[in-house]
Amino acid sequence: MDPQRRQLLITTSVLGAAAGAALAIPLLSSLAPSERARAAGAPVEADISKLLPGQIMTVEWRGKPVWIVHRTTEMLAALKQAEAHLVDPGSTRPQQPDYACNAHRSIKPEIMVAVGICTHLGCSPSEKFKPGAEQGMAADWPGGFFCPCHGSQFDLAGRVFKNMPAPTNLEIPPHRYLTAARLLIGDDAKTA
Repeated sequence: MDPQRRQLLITTSVLGAAAGAALAIPLLSSLAPSERARAAGAPVEADISKLLPGQIMTVEWRGKPVWIVHRTTEMLAALKQAEAHLVDPGSTRPQQPDYACNAHRSIKPEIMVAVGICTHLGCSPSEKFKPGAEQGMAADWPGGFFCPCHGSQFDLAGRVFKNMPAPTNLEIPPHRYLTAARLLIGDDAKTA
């Protein structure tokens, strides 16, 4: 074979391979999930250092609102009082990690972490923390959450009251404490 022809063949092959790689890289990267898509399923950190007793904060995890409530001693006492009126007071249905299968449905009694979506049709309940009729609830209301769409009521641990449209308690997402003031929602690998 002629040396010039051989050189032309090698040069053409190298340039063709480079052009193919230049086209393949953007094509393959367009098939990978975006940063936003990867972040949608990633764990979310929440700083609860400024969350005072009786307050709620909301963070987004997987496109869902997650409530973090710093419960007062009165709120914790109301949990026990509501048990007789709840569908699943012991949290026996699988809507929470094992470490949240307790009366307060949390790792630390004073901090509640729950997905703020009603288990009936997916509306977002409103906070009605004050007991009694002050917030438009019944006189015997112990405090909790009220779903304005169809009237489901949940206590301050996200447990549903009997005879409500919502069939089950609010979901408790996997979570763990990184420090006393930082929560990681969506990951509980190191929680015992």
